[in-house]
Amino acid sequence: MITRFSDLDLKGTYSYADYLQWQFDETVELIKGKILAMSPAPKRLHQKASTKIFKRLTDFFEKNPCELYFSPFDVRFPKHPLDPSNKVFTVLQPDICIVCDLEKLDENGCNGAPDLIVEITSRSTRQRDFHFKYQVYEEAGVFEYWIADPLEKVIYQNHLVDGLYKQVAIVGEGEVLHSAHFPGLQIVVSDIFV
Repeated sequence: MITRFSDLDLKGTYSYADYLQWQFDETVELIKGKILAMSPAPKRLHQKASTKIFKRLTDFFEKNPCELYFSPFDVRFPKHPLDPSNKVFTVLQPDICIVCDLEKLDENGCNGAPDLIVEITSRSTRQRDFHFKYQVYEEAGVFEYWIADPLEKVIYQNHLVDGLYKQVAIVGEGEVLHSAHFPGLQIVVSDIFV
């Protein structure tokens, strides 16, 4: 059992079984077995945008069997979607996720791809959100991935088409984001970044 973050080999490769044994205060994610320390507590604009998006999603999914979760909430992805051993090497904590296949949920979080993931990006997480997480979510089959940027006041909307993300839109102030996966789900971007 590891009780201090400093005891981890940051160049090592870890599984979900390793992750479950760690007993330290720092929050981490695993991307393809590699440790990524989470940023310090989110800034005010991040929290505000996250709360407003979550509220809009909660209102939309109120009478829907899908379930909504926000960070910290472990979403586990197998080493490779076709890996028969199903050893989990990627554990992420999206800011917001929607899971419609309730069979994927267990006491530890979600095991497999949610239907929609929203990340609220910042200067410190931009590379992670637009590159590392983008790639993991695409490979895992997350149908829709939104990246909300409170500084630019836009939401980047990506939708899975034939196994690859297609950027559906970059939606800014005065515009409405229309979900590509959930008919009727709309977000007025000006209401999020006020």
